[in-house]
Amino acid sequence: MSKSVHHTAKYYGSRVESSDLQTSAATSSSCGISFRPMPKSVRDALSLVHPEVAKKFFGCGLPFPSKLEGCKILDLGSGSGRDCFAFSKLVGPNGHVTGIDMTEELISVSSQYVEYHQKTFGYEKPNVTFVQGYMEKLNEAGIQNDSVDVVISNCVICLCADKRAVMQEACNALKEGGELYFSDMYASKVIPDHMKQDPVLWGEGMSGSLFWRDLISLAHSVGFSTPLLVSASRIVVHNNELKEKAGDISYISATYRLFKLPKTPVLSSATVTYKGTMADSPDELYFDSLHTFKKDVAVEVNGEMAAILQTSRFCSDFKIQMLDKPDSNSESAPQYCHLDPFLWSDKMGSSVKQCSKLNK
Repeated sequence: MSKSVHHTAKYYGSRVESSDLQTSAATSSSCGISFRPMPKSVRDALSLVHPEVAKKFFGCGLPFPSKLEGCKILDLGSGSGRDCFAFSKLVGPNGHVTGIDMTEELISVSSQYVEYHQKTFGYEKPNVTFVQGYMEKLNEAGIQNDSVDVVISNCVICLCADKRAVMQEACNALKEGGELYFSDMYASKVIPDHMKQDPVLWGEGMSGSLFWRDLISLAHSVGFSTPLLVSASRIVVHNNELKEKAGDISYISATYRLFKLPKTPVLSSATVTYKGTMADSPDELYFDSLHTFKKDVAVEVNGEMAAILQTSRFCSDFKIQMLDKPDSNSESAPQYCHLDPFLWSDKMGSSVKQCSKLNK
């Protein structure tokens, strides 16, 4: 493992007693623009997490997708276990959650509370497992290929030097139709190499943050669909010294969702109709910044979105009618401005409509 990995483990291990990081990324205030209320099921699950676990938690978002009951979930960089224990409630007794973290101190903390949450949720046996290991080498940690339904991560990939390896391993671990749903820190431009040598900047996620546009090509290169932006919120750097080191680089917390589609998907436009079958979304389903599906209202989607809905766990929640015409998603010169978290956060979604018109 690289020096940056060891620096990060030491940095977070030394802060295991409390979340005293130097940016707003690890605070609940940066969990994305609150233009929609948190689903009640997620609020209830988080409220049941032991206070000591929540106290020691680091994260920059709320990566909680819908429809998780019975799912097998893998949490990359599980930390104190807050998200894992909340997912434990959301997947139910027939689901399972695996948390992987490289930091021995945090694995120790999270493992202490497995029995507590099992009893709190009324389960006959635990449905959470914590393993120490590296996100870049999931097989070595016992995570098999094609074995999980959803991969989650909360502000951890920005702490990893080899992001392509992390993304590839996540894709490998997912079943076909599975989803990577994660929150992370992103930068407004490419981070210069000299910043990556600063252990504090790295530990704060500032020098390891990916330029948001690079996520798109990275996702495609390992086999994921085009990222879908779910939410975003600008990050405030509190420490003046770190702010000076960052210069004109801005940071943001953003949540994206990516899907593992078949290797040779048939991309054809389709008309889809949401059935209103999800308990937390009876009238409409907010899927991402471009797609809100209202119950019983048919809408046309491009080939990639049609493939996502057909092959993922959401297939039974939609009526899908394939259209006998070319895919409407023309990407000969894609703009991707609808995926820009800075633009989306600043405009609170209004720019998404403008961008859609520009790309037609």
